[in-house]
Amino acid sequence: MFSVIFPGQGSQSVGMGKELLQNYQAVKELFQEADDSFKFSFSDLVINGPKNELDKTENTQPAIFLVGYSIFKLLKNEFGIDLNKAEFFAGHSLGEYTALSCSGAINFLDTLNLLKKRGRAMQSALPLGQGGMLAVLGAKIEIVEDILKNNNGRYNCYIANDNSNLQSVVSGNTKDLDLLADDLKKNSIKSIKLSVSAPFHCKYMYKATEIMRNEIINLNLKKPLNKIVSNVTGKEVENIIEIKNLLVEQIESRVRWRESIIYMINKKIIKFIEIGPGKVLNGLIKRIEKNVDVVSINEIKEMEDLKNNGFF
Repeated sequence: MFSVIFPGQGSQSVGMGKELLQNYQAVKELFQEADDSFKFSFSDLVINGPKNELDKTENTQPAIFLVGYSIFKLLKNEFGIDLNKAEFFAGHSLGEYTALSCSGAINFLDTLNLLKKRGRAMQSALPLGQGGMLAVLGAKIEIVEDILKNNNGRYNCYIANDNSNLQSVVSGNTKDLDLLADDLKKNSIKSIKLSVSAPFHCKYMYKATEIMRNEIINLNLKKPLNKIVSNVTGKEVENIIEIKNLLVEQIESRVRWRESIIYMINKKIIKFIEIGPGKVLNGLIKRIEKNVDVVSINEIKEMEDLKNNGFF
């Protein structure tokens, strides 16, 4: 059995999807729909940058979705690979929206515009430069939680992503993250400040939650064709109302990616297909469990290989 997974923010790069755009009319049409909906050449931004504009959250989120959705549709319509036969769909943060759209739960344009609004809301939740995120490497999540809990009230930081066995991401305001980085160093734990301008997936996102609540609750969402594994719970969810409520919660909640992958593996999943730009999720899964197969698909050759190499 296999699952399909979709990446989140951080997977973007200028030029992603260019090869597909140049070679397939169906992809040109999807990019054109994005241009028409946003009323500017979003295609040009994705293909040519500049990077600092693409990296703005309100652009990053719909851009990653656009590329992932294009790949998914190409696999089905041009290569005859029906990924809706997968047991589960899951996505990392905004990737959950790609999962829902590719499973038929939300239509393409609704997803695109919702992610534009979501990105803008998350970016504006805190003044620029007042918050950020810190990747913590080489330490189990329990150790990081213990450090956060026992700092004698000197700072307040929150685990935003539980990515793999020895990788987590912490959100907080800038000064608190600096204090945490010092504590981690004292404990011989490596940390890297991420190039994001807001502390995602923690309580500092409460303004974004309020902005997005009605948008999500009023969304025209159908029952997905595939079982969706929620970031918030790390378990499958099928009920439409529950899916919406969890999407609202997701903005401030920890991304339980490690737990999501373990859940699927415990349900007999032995193969994962990553659909979208980059290979970030591929690397994370291999750190969680070495004895599963993972392939990342974002180029034509990779699509051809998927069709011909007997992965299924």
